[in-house]
Amino acid sequence: MKKVILTLLISMSVMAVEKVDFQSPKDGAEVKNPIEVKMMVEGMKVIPAGKDLKDKKSGHHHLLIDTGSIPAGQVIPADEKHLHFGKGQTETKINLPPGEHELTLQFADGAHRSYGAKMSHSIKIKVLK
Repeated sequence: MKKVILTLLISMSVMAVEKVDFQSPKDGAEVKNPIEVKMMVEGMKVIPAGKDLKDKKSGHHHLLIDTGSIPAGQVIPADEKHLHFGKGQTETKINLPPGEHELTLQFADGAHRSYGAKMSHSIKIKVLK
């Protein structure tokens, strides 16, 4: 019996869920500027860009504004709709025009190569005047 339990525990630790999510804001939230964004990741570690480029269990966050996730392996652009947090930041404040917006959290490796849809999460928010 102990062997079965040990095998289950080892299997569960190997199959740790890897995902990103927003701590805030929550999906459907109505917010005012500046919008506080808190990002989190499970099953991987946050490290600054440029470090451990071959480590596929680490990376950093990107916040995509009104655009969907980036395909796996594609480098995430750096512009006003693709915000990089290459220092390993997990929170920020942003300003958006009033109205409906989609925020997508995208995790990527040390070279800004996306881990794809499996490591992204999108929410919709409404920015009030």
